[in-house]
Amino acid sequence: MTDTGTWSTRPETDADRAAVHAVNVAAFPTPAEADLVDALRADEDAWLDGLSYVAEAPDGTVAAHALITRCTVDGAPAAALAPVAVRPQDQRTGAGSAVVRAVLEAARARGERIVLVLGHPEYYPRFGFVPASTYGIRPGFDVPDEAMMALILDGGPDSGQVPRGTITYPAAFGV
Repeated sequence: MTDTGTWSTRPETDADRAAVHAVNVAAFPTPAEADLVDALRADEDAWLDGLSYVAEAPDGTVAAHALITRCTVDGAPAAALAPVAVRPQDQRTGAGSAVVRAVLEAARARGERIVLVLGHPEYYPRFGFVPASTYGIRPGFDVPDEAMMALILDGGPDSGQVPRGTITYPAAFGV
């Protein structure tokens, strides 16, 4: 368990599943992201053990969740950060940042080389994400360039370890 200010972060356990589902339902307008987490959990090719993280509020309840699963870039392994969810009452308190930092560090520790995220271009650069197009990576669908981002965890962009090409997400994403 990592303590990041008021927020303790740790890998999700089986006992957290209902709370993770509830956080995702509360954080988004529809239950689609909560259902996505459940579908990814059932996909053995997508699920990466130890890369589903929670942030706990001081009372021990799950306040935030971040998930990294397997995707590919032109067939080369990559990782996808999605979804990231924070209970409405805990938004803008650092819970989301704490859980994202923790899951990214866990991905780095397990040897992941690159993490991709489709998200708010005002939020994710604080963790080091830059437009994925910088590395010649693109999604297979239309999104604003600044919203599709990449973070190199292992080696630099010139190390030959960064795949280039089109991202393929697990089927559960529906893209």
